[in-house]
Amino acid sequence: MPRKRKLLAQLSALQSNTSLPPFDALENLSATPDRDSPKDSKYFVAEKRNSSQLEADFFNQPCISLAKSFLGQILVRKLPDGRELWGRIVETEAYLGGEDEASHSKGGKQTQRNAAMFMKPGTLYVYQIYGIYFCVNVSSQGEGAAVLLRSLEPLRGLEAMRELRSAARKAASTPLKDWQLCNGPSKLCQAFGIDKAFDQRDLSHDAAIWMVPGPDLPGEHEVVATTRIGIGNRGEWAQKPLRFYLRGNKFVSVVDKKVEREMAAMGHLSCS
Repeated sequence: MPRKRKLLAQLSALQSNTSLPPFDALENLSATPDRDSPKDSKYFVAEKRNSSQLEADFFNQPCISLAKSFLGQILVRKLPDGRELWGRIVETEAYLGGEDEASHSKGGKQTQRNAAMFMKPGTLYVYQIYGIYFCVNVSSQGEGAAVLLRSLEPLRGLEAMRELRSAARKAASTPLKDWQLCNGPSKLCQAFGIDKAFDQRDLSHDAAIWMVPGPDLPGEHEVVATTRIGIGNRGEWAQKPLRFYLRGNKFVSVVDKKVEREMAAMGHLSCS
């Protein structure tokens, strides 16, 4: 019995030893310091372990609702070397599937390429355009419906984003400005190192890419609803207001001044 009490006492002492670093600190020892982390930004969110990762329930909503709900949320990408890239979502497009002539799943047609659009909400759909560039979407409620992530406001890991964008550009040129890093669907995929390998991944459970709640979500009056970009001749669907962006945010890819003026005239936005 004395020996047993001695072992229990030693175990208790080990468990209460406060000189050991916390788990998060141990994990951070292997991470590359991020010298350009904007810790003073009101949009900066602390480490993932201190935040609530957006889970499956968040993504399980109708396509248009999800496209709007993404605005202000934070996309996080963990690179193989441990560095994390953070970007605030500032522009999205909704693709409804079914009768939506601009959707890859129009008519409910399911193929090997668009299979992710028919999977559970929160599944990534990554496709290639021009045989070179990638675009990333997130499936929602609705058969074949998904939301295109169109632009991000870079928050953390900007130097890594520049490295990735530079590697993807054909010719050497002047360094990209912050607002140029992720202001377009293919640009954000380059900056975040997203390619076809991310297709069909579950955004609510993946270890390399996830979302956390944004600290400063927009109100309805801050969201501009306008037509989608680059969908060509799709009849009435080319004119439907299924693109959403944050008014006044310089990281948005394309601004619709006409719609903004109309909203201001109706009292939905203040004039600038």
